[in-house]
Parts: sequence; C-alpha cells; structure tokens
Amino acid sequence: VGPEVVLFRPAAMSWPEIQAPSQPGIKRNLQGDVMCVHGVFNYQKPTVERTLVRNGKLYTNRDTSGSDDQICGAQWSSEELVVRNARLEEPFQLDLQGFELHRCPTAVAYEDFFLEENILRRYYPEVVGLVKNATGAKYVIPFDHNIRSASGKSSEKQISGGAKVQAPAGLVHNDYTLTGGPLRFELLAQPPKINDSVKDAGPAIPKEVYDAGRKGRWAIVNAWRNIRDRPVEVYPFALMDARTASQKDLCVLEIRYADRIGENYFAASSPEHRWYYYPGIAREEVILLKQWDSEGWLHGGQKSNFTLHSAFKDPTSPEEGEDRVSCEVRCVCVWE
Repeated sequence: VGPEVVLFRPAAMSWPEIQAPSQPGIKRNLQGDVMCVHGVFNYQKPTVERTLVRNGKLYTNRDTSGSDDQICGAQWSSEELVVRNARLEEPFQLDLQGFELHRCPTAVAYEDFFLEENILRRYYPEVVGLVKNATGAKYVIPFDHNIRSASGKSSEKQISGGAKVQAPAGLVHNDYTLTGGPLRFELLAQPPKINDSVKDAGPAIPKEVYDAGRKGRWAIVNAWRNIRDRPVEVYPFALMDARTASQKDLCVLEIRYADRIGENYFAASSPEHRWYYYPGIAREEVILLKQWDSEGWLHGGQKSNFTLHSAFKDPTSPEEGEDRVSCEVRCVCVWE
C-alpha cells in the first residue's frame, strides 16, 4: 500500500463586500466638478500565485441561473485608491486605455429590460449598431448579458425568461484570459451551452464569421449602460487604464459551469494602476470596455487586451441614493 495522497482543497469563502473608503478624498476644480475621490478595491493579496493560465487553486461554481457559489482559494486585500473623473481627463480610446464613452439613447424602457425577449430582439440590435460604428468591425455579435442591481440581487429578482439579476461586481477582474478568451470564441461557434443567453438552434457565431476571426482580428467588447431614468448615484463603475496593468499582476479564477469552464483574471494591487469613473452616468450614455483582443499586448500586439474593472462605493453618493441598475452586453467583434 502506497502513501496516502492528500489532495489540495482551497478554503471556501464568501465574495467580498463593497466597502466605503476611510477618507472621502474628494477634490473639486474651480467649477465645482469632482476631479477625484477615494474608492476601495478588492484585489488579491501580494502572496497570491500569479499566473496567466488556470492552476486549479482559485475557483467557483456557477449555477444555471447565473449565480455563483462561494469562492475557493481567494486572498482578498482591500486597497483604498484614488479614482479620477474620466470626464475631465484625456479622451479615452478602446484600443489604448481599454474603454471609451458614447452617447447612444435606447428605445427600450426600463421595465422592458426585465423581459429576456426584449433584450434579445430589441436591445441587441441597438448594441450592434453602436459597437459597429465605434470599432469599425465588420461583424458584431452579442452573445451574453447581465442586469446588475444590489436590491435586485437581494430580492432574487429575475429577468422573465432569463437569468437572475446579479449584484454589482465589487472586485478587480476581467471576464476573459489568455486561454479563456480564445476558448470562449471557439465555443460560441459551437451549439449553445447551458448558461448561454442566445439559445437558438445554431451557434451564436456563424462559421464564416469564426473563420474570418481566426484569419484576422477578433475581440470581445462589453457595452455597459445605466438603465434607470436617473443618473447613477451609487456603486458607479470604475475602469483601470489598460496601459497601467501588467501580466505580473494577474491570476486566474476558474468559473465551473455544468458543461464548461470559464476564466476571469483577478489581480494583485500595483502602484502603477490608475482608476477612472464617469460620475453621474446617464441612461443615454454607454461605456464600451475591452474584455479581450486577439491583437492585444498579451498576444504580442500593440492594442489594449482588456481593462480591469470593478464597482466601488462613491463617497459623493447621497445617503438615500437610488440603487444602480445596469445592463451589460458582451459582443464578439470580427474585422477583415
């Protein structure tokens, strides 16, 4: 009888809460505009093992409603940092800093976002038009979406015919990785998986589009919108300048679905990181953020690969501020 084999099982823990900063750090210009605030960001500790590919040490299970179980192997570290007003800074570009802001009104009413068919049949075409115009991609194919709201999560609100409403993601992450991004692109050219939003009979990506992407350039771009009639008052969306992230900061979270494994990047903090947000973002505005690019720096290219992002607690938020409700739609973009 050989020696007993002891398997390594990371400790399971809860997801981190979005915390208020100890100091508001609010600075205003002569016109009274907020120039910057302090925000608390949930990173991984410096002791976390950095890796560009998954190693089985950091993972969660995701059910068919889109909700996650506890997370295993995380080493949370809350860092209080400066968050700058992107409206007052240099023009941001998707292929440089990894995100940009567009004015793009929607014809879909607030309550209509809670019916899956309205998102798929009415809102997706609006997103396609915006992303095509912004990127110049020949093909833009939406394939996934979430509604996020803290109160909607706590009340277990659900999109009729779709997934449950999720909470704002208060942790530093990107939705795809060096292996997970290309794998997702490949899987979208196959029949739908259990958790896929688009469940038509055929693949989300037609063969000719997939082949064009393999030969040329493809990317995953997320379109993020506040769907309330009033501007965002709580839990605004913060984005990191992609030029300030490094592969030395990264580690991989495995997301274990019933029929596939997805991957996110988490990160350890670095003094190089620079964070931005758009105060009071309105319903008529959309943030486009890069989530993967086949011509990004991790593939040896010159473009941004992705932008790390997180919700945060804004010290300028009113005490009784209206809950943020946002919709994000992920799209495959293919150029020829």
